[in-house]
Amino acid sequence: MQYVYIAVIGLHVMAGVFWAGTTIAVGRDPDIRAERFFRPQMGAAGLAFLTGLLLWYFFHEGAFGSMEKILALGILTALIAAGVQGALVGSASRQLAGADAATQTALRAKMTRGERIAGGLLVITVLCMATAKMF
Repeated sequence: MQYVYIAVIGLHVMAGVFWAGTTIAVGRDPDIRAERFFRPQMGAAGLAFLTGLLLWYFFHEGAFGSMEKILALGILTALIAAGVQGALVGSASRQLAGADAATQTALRAKMTRGERIAGGLLVITVLCMATAKMF
């Protein structure tokens, strides 16, 4: 059974690192085309949520102490980050096709703003996961 735990933790960490890392990088550099990363980011977010659910089931089912409260805060900020990315980055990337240059500039600014907001939220998520055991 330990191999299952190791595999799930590994997938959770890799998906989370990719999601948070690309979100922060794309948010820092507006020249990076956010629309190229949106689908892989949302795939990584989905995998992080699914493996996170499994980890909660394996290690935290039936308990809701201070550690679980910190993890729940991290889960909440991750859900909000995914919503922000979907609302700002996803909607703007769908509108890019066929848009004129001025509209594309405005849409890219909207996507960068969405990535920055989501990146900040994901930093909180990572801090919650990293420090939850200390509470």
